Parts: sequence; C-alpha cells; structure tokens
Amino acid sequence: MQAAHSAITILEVARRAGVSPSTVSRVVNGSAGVSERKRLAVEATIRELNFRPNPSARSLKTGTTMSIGVVVQDLESPFFTRMLRGIEEGLADSGHVPLIVSGLWNAEEEEVRIRLLAERRIDGLIVLAGHLSDEQLRDFARIQPVAVAGRQLSGPNLSGQWVNQDEAGYLATTHLMSLGHRRVAFIAGPDSHADAQHRHDGYLRAHRDHGIEPNPALLAQGDFTETSGMLAMNRLLDSQAPFTAVFAANDQMAYGARVALYRRGIRVPDDISLVGVDDMPASAFMTPALTTVHQPLYDIGRHVAAELLRLMGRPAPHVDVPEVRLILRETTRRL
Repeated sequence: MQAAHSAITILEVARRAGVSPSTVSRVVNGSAGVSERKRLAVEATIRELNFRPNPSARSLKTGTTMSIGVVVQDLESPFFTRMLRGIEEGLADSGHVPLIVSGLWNAEEEEVRIRLLAERRIDGLIVLAGHLSDEQLRDFARIQPVAVAGRQLSGPNLSGQWVNQDEAGYLATTHLMSLGHRRVAFIAGPDSHADAQHRHDGYLRAHRDHGIEPNPALLAQGDFTETSGMLAMNRLLDSQAPFTAVFAANDQMAYGARVALYRRGIRVPDDISLVGVDDMPASAFMTPALTTVHQPLYDIGRHVAAELLRLMGRPAPHVDVPEVRLILRETTRRL
C-alpha cells in the first residue's frame, strides 16, 4: 500500500478511478447521487493511494469542521464514560470527531465551555446532563443543532433524550419492600440534580404504594461520589435510627456505603440489604455483586449522536433506548 502523502489530491484519486473530481468529493462527503459502480471504484482507489482528505480544505469548501462538541459534567465518572463510548460509536461512520469538555456541574462553567466550542465552529453540540436551563439550551439551538441527554426537550434544531429516573427509584425501593423491608434508608443525590430529585420521587412513590410512612431520619444526602456515599452511610449508622436496607441513588454512592458497612463489621446482605442505580461495569465485580437498576447509558450515547446527525441533515440509524430495569445480584435478601 502506498504511504499517505500530502501530494495525493482529489484530482489524482479522480484520475486513477476514472471519474470526475466532483464524484470523488461526493463519495468522500457521503453525499447521494453517485452510482454504485463509481462509488466502489473511488473507494478502492482511496484505499490504494491511502488518500486522506485535508480537513482544513474541506472545512473551507463545505463550511463544516467535521467536529462535534460534547459537554459532560465529570470526565472521571464511569456514568459519563459509558455514554461517551456510545457517542463515539454513533459518530464513527459519519466522519465527525467529538471534542469533549467538562461542565463541572456548574451552569456558568457549562455556558463558558459551550461558547468556547462554538468559537471553534463545531457542526453540532451534545450536552450530557448539566445545570443549563431549558431556555439556555434553546438559545444555543438557534445557533447550531443541539442534542441533550437527560431532558425532555424538542424544538427547531433541538432534541432531548430522557430516561424515567422516577421509575429507577421506584424499582429499587419496591424490590427491597417486596423482600419484606419496611425501614429502607435512602442515600440521595444532590438536590440541584434533576435525576436525583426524580429518584427520590420514586423512593417516596414506593412508600405510598406500600402504605409505609417514610422516615425523614432515614434520608442522608450525598453528591453521587463514592466518598459521599461512605460519609452518608456513616451518618445513617450514627443516627441510631433502625433500618434493614439502603437504596443509594447511584452505584458510586453504593460503593462508598458498602465500604462504610464493611468497616463497621456490618454484613451485606446478611445484616443490611443494598441497592444502587446505573449498573456500572464494576457493580458486577463487587463482593458481593451489587443489585442495581440498569440504565442504558451506552444506548443513550448512541441515540443522542444519531439525533444530532439527523438535526444536521446527515443520515443516521434509528436507535432505541430501552427502559430502566432491575438487575438482581447478591446484595439483597428477604427478611
């Protein structure tokens, strides 16, 4: 195979393939209107010459940069890395490259980062969770296509993908109550986070459906990190309020809660049952393996990538996002 070289141009590819330069351009850009015979000839020549289009030249000609801005909140969180993997897969065949920045759970920081991405002339924007208001996201959508995960949004140039977090909280709490637990403690996520609020709503709905009055003493605040789960679990134990099970609003806080219980000599699930939400990859490898509510994070990433491509007028496959579901493992038992 010939080494890639800057001297190889669309003109050379066209000459070798026996087609016009405009046909080569259409094949490279994924445009319609090229016969199968010509497309195969161009693709074979591109492979033979190891031709790589010049991104800068293509940007000047088409007005696109082939780059997508992606705003996450925490680059270290496995919650976001699963969605990013789905986004990467969803964009793979489009030729677009994701440019990833962190909003750090701060609305002002998110807005600054989005404007920095816009200055680099991205072709579209994906926002994963965050604190920007719906109206701010609509404002950005007036400038460029925007796809958002974690919001029920729609409109011109705007698409939202929402997963029922109330149901996640309900499934986790109902599972514990179906095993006979009546005093279920709750390690909540941050009040400012919509997912945390909805999971708390699901926890309360399960109590109503089972005719159980929730005990405010059994609620401890966390911030979705492992450390906060450990500290919250210690506060619950120190309060002396009796409970037989714990629902942590995400797996990472459940990991921290598990450490706190271990250090106190409290066995899971023999003494305390424990449930999380998200179904992070590590949850299957805890000792014991964590019962949790699965969120289709990878599918969400693929879905928002496909939605953004459609908003940009590019072809994209339809991606279904499954409902949340309970994953039974080894951290819960019947009383």
